[in-house]
Amino acid sequence: MSEPTTLDRFRLDGRVAIVTGASSGLGVAFAQALAEAGADVVLGARRVDRLAQTKELVESVGRRAEAVATDVADPDSCQALVDAAVERLGRVDVLVNNAGVGTAVPATRETPEQFRQVIDVNLNGCYWMAQACGRVMEPGSSIVNISSILGLTTAGLPQAAYSASKAALVGLTRDLAAQWTGRKGIRVNALAPGFFESEMTDQYPDGYLDLAMQRVPMGRKGDPAELAATLVWLVSPAGGYVTGQTLAVDGGITIT
Repeated sequence: MSEPTTLDRFRLDGRVAIVTGASSGLGVAFAQALAEAGADVVLGARRVDRLAQTKELVESVGRRAEAVATDVADPDSCQALVDAAVERLGRVDVLVNNAGVGTAVPATRETPEQFRQVIDVNLNGCYWMAQACGRVMEPGSSIVNISSILGLTTAGLPQAAYSASKAALVGLTRDLAAQWTGRKGIRVNALAPGFFESEMTDQYPDGYLDLAMQRVPMGRKGDPAELAATLVWLVSPAGGYVTGQTLAVDGGITIT
């Protein structure tokens, strides 16, 4: 058998991916890109009714899709999502920990409940999902945690809970990679997106993004397809020698 070509290494044929937070924004772009690369996709989100459109996108390129109501802050719900993936599609090869929430509350006014909610979804939820997947994944599998540039720098809004949760994902990624890459053959990495269109950016104050673009050397917001293509590289055999890393996809903001 001939060696795979460079483009072959980006293929995900025969693999099954789980994407959390797949009902909108970047989660939709991730699911679509993984399907275009050949993966079947299991879609998790609290708003299961909104997963129908994402499911159609996956199926439109000839891949199988399953939609499962999931609250990643609940460990049992995370386990149920992974169980459904194995039961319906036979395996789990890729996990994209994308579900996330954010607040923009000044630190002196943020309530314990607001802070805990963000940590519960953005950090704890990633851990519960990784833990459940780590029990069933075979060697050659890959986990990607979606962090943020706000885990690496600041961007002018009061986002202590969000920034703390995303910075914590960097440490979680590193530790899980150290535990699982050699022993289980599971690579664990993180992406730290800059400014991409999402429900979160829709909530920013008027004029904020225009000011933020002044810090971005490329001078524009990212296209979700650019981030999704980076994800495909990272989880595919093309990224097979990368583990424990956090890659900023941010137009250069973290170098300013």
